[in-house]
Amino acid sequence: MKEVPTTEEEGEIAMREVRVLQLAKHVNIVNLLEAYKSQSGRLYLVFEYVERTLLQELKANRSGMPPAAVKSITWQLLQALSYLHRKQIIHRDVKPSNILLTEGGVVKICDFGFARACVNAPSDPAYTTYVVTRWYRPPEVLVGDTYGPPVDVWALGCIFAEMLAGRPLFPGRNHHDQLWLILKCLGTMTERQLELLDSDPQFACFRLPTMSEVEPLEQRLGNISAPAMQVLRACLNPDPKQRASADELLAMPYFHGIADVLPLEELLAYPPAPE
Repeated sequence: MKEVPTTEEEGEIAMREVRVLQLAKHVNIVNLLEAYKSQSGRLYLVFEYVERTLLQELKANRSGMPPAAVKSITWQLLQALSYLHRKQIIHRDVKPSNILLTEGGVVKICDFGFARACVNAPSDPAYTTYVVTRWYRPPEVLVGDTYGPPVDVWALGCIFAEMLAGRPLFPGRNHHDQLWLILKCLGTMTERQLELLDSDPQFACFRLPTMSEVEPLEQRLGNISAPAMQVLRACLNPDPKQRASADELLAMPYFHGIADVLPLEELLAYPPAPE
């Protein structure tokens, strides 16, 4: 059960979550069982019980998670994102603590407080830029550009790398540092993003990395397979228009033979459930 504070802003976030979850029914999305107000006016959201978060799993695997488990989790997350994006819903806060893992091996995205339906267009200049937890925030959000479903794909790419390596890919200390780490790894942005960067006073002292400072993904994650790197590159394209969709990612060679992967609870060696 989730008790929602009674401030106007937090109440609106909770109602947004309720509205989205009433539209989104999928095995890889947490199920909202009930929403009700108490006599005092407090809003309560009742969700299905799920045992663990991906964040807990990452903390237990500092050297990286089992490759087959990473594949299973990523595939299930993409199923959820594909479903949401087809319904024109952007989650806008995909991160390890918002990804649940059941003992039965099912992955579920939760916390839809920042989610938004983009019925009229995939991007909208009125969207707030204060979305996506910093470490999983894409370049278009960092420079204040319009955005759409590709923000969720970028976040998934960061999580994918984190599961493989056992450490965050872009652990920025602040807004500037976040963009610096991205550029130091990927080395480029779109012309539109560079224009927004140049015109934004908050980036007046920002310096682009030199070529000698760039540390490519292949260098940072040199031990991952070529098919996995293809997925990661497709998720982390700085240009959201060129970034792969969830459906395109699901069709990549990395996921061929996914049906042969063991159930997730066996891959992660969950302890038996209590009697």
